Amino acid sequence: MLIASASVTWMGDFDVAKTKAVSEHKLILVNFSGSDWCGPCIRLRKEILESDAFTNYAADKLVLVRADFPRQKKNQLSKEQVKLNEALADKYNADGKFPYTLLIDENGKVLRSWDGFPDETPEQFIAQINSAKP
Repeated sequence: MLIASASVTWMGDFDVAKTKAVSEHKLILVNFSGSDWCGPCIRLRKEILESDAFTNYAADKLVLVRADFPRQKKNQLSKEQVKLNEALADKYNADGKFPYTLLIDENGKVLRSWDGFPDETPEQFIAQINSAKP
């Protein structure tokens, strides 16, 4: 039997994500990542954020935003996306931590943050999200 995991979309524009979160009454998960140079960022994406448990949970409950800061030329983002990511980092990640993951409510208030790789299972990560909900 094949079980398909829910598909989730990682957005690049926080303002669009916030509008969606308000209309759907969802929390926003923001992931600051260095997708092509940061080992813990890659682990976080593969082991937790792309797990079936997390994607199935997030599909119904979260609006996802990724602010990626790749270093290799082949992975460079558009100028517009770089500007969006930098503006988001100025607001929520001034220290430039990677990976840095935030749970934010629809009003832009940070409910919880994870600094570095959360050394836990996807299920434990989901439990932390649930416990941070207002």
